[in-house]
Amino acid sequence: MSNDYSIALTSMPSLLSLYRKILLSRKPGWDQQPLPKIHVQADGIRLSDKKVRQYAEVCQFDYDGKVLPPTFLYVLAFRLHATIFTHKAITFPLLGMIHLKNSISLYRPIHADEVFNVECNLISSHTTDSGLEFELESKVYVGDELVWQALSTYLYRIESKGRRTRPPRASDMAWENVNTWSLADNLGRQYAQASGDYNLIHLHPMVSKRFGFDRVLAHGMWSKARSLAGLMQFIGDRPFKVDVEFKLPVFMPSDVTFAFESMENGKRFEMRDIKGRRPHLMGTMSYLD
Repeated sequence: MSNDYSIALTSMPSLLSLYRKILLSRKPGWDQQPLPKIHVQADGIRLSDKKVRQYAEVCQFDYDGKVLPPTFLYVLAFRLHATIFTHKAITFPLLGMIHLKNSISLYRPIHADEVFNVECNLISSHTTDSGLEFELESKVYVGDELVWQALSTYLYRIESKGRRTRPPRASDMAWENVNTWSLADNLGRQYAQASGDYNLIHLHPMVSKRFGFDRVLAHGMWSKARSLAGLMQFIGDRPFKVDVEFKLPVFMPSDVTFAFESMENGKRFEMRDIKGRRPHLMGTMSYLD
């Protein structure tokens, strides 16, 4: 596979250092050009048991010290995403970008003591009415075996005069057996400590207010992980794929609701506001076997 840029890392980069670079750099904005293909790879990665346990606790996974929570490897993948975001060929800033969709495929249970090779590719970009959408594909290998894969869709928003955004509506799924989750005001800090994702929009109200929000926002991937934790009783050791769309932001502190229903090959689920009317996250979990 040929890439416009290819980066080989000798270790997993620190998100703190990458965010420092993001905050200090002055990128002019999108130059109206198609994004290049960028490939980043880091091999021989071992995990910290402490970080896995922190992550499992904040996302409410039942972690036995052996099998990883299925979304944990996104923590590694996102470090490579941030490496791409800070590349000289990306002319717009990371702050203010929106994570629209995320898909994760888990091909077998993954053990925390395995050694991982992680790669990420910026594979496509196109313009929409909202701005520039682009996709990053991430893969994790143990040796030559592909064990985990993800596709993330991001948006660099370009303001358009006269365009009015309608609030998203919940689906027609049966809203029964609803769980209510209370999100503490320190949830963003807890998730940041576990994942290394110290994006200030999730940590400091002064930054979130710059983007029009009164309070700090929960990490989107926390919402996905917390939702998946609520479905693990139905998954067990089966390979599966979980797709989500991020809708309305989740503020902290707040109460949210969560429910799911069965579909032909898995579950559909949503995280909504406390009244169960507006969706924060909509997703499906489907079995791969």
